[in-house]
Amino acid sequence: MKIIYKSGDITEAHIIAGLLKTYDIDAFVGGHYLQGGIGDLSAMDFATIKVTDENIEQAIKIIKDYEKTLCE
Repeated sequence: MKIIYKSGDITEAHIIAGLLKTYDIDAFVGGHYLQGGIGDLSAMDFATIKVTDENIEQAIKIIKDYEKTLCE
């Protein structure tokens, strides 16, 4: 498994992981416990998404397409 995405927060990470699962790509969201561990500071890039090596290219393409729709 490899980290393919660092999210701004844990909610966004779960949204993207859910998107990947609609394409039958198993995604693991990490960083749940790190987000609350920094107190009053805003948490940034602690949430990560990992996929298996054979799904890396497809998952990255799906995420890039998702990010394009956010900018339109």
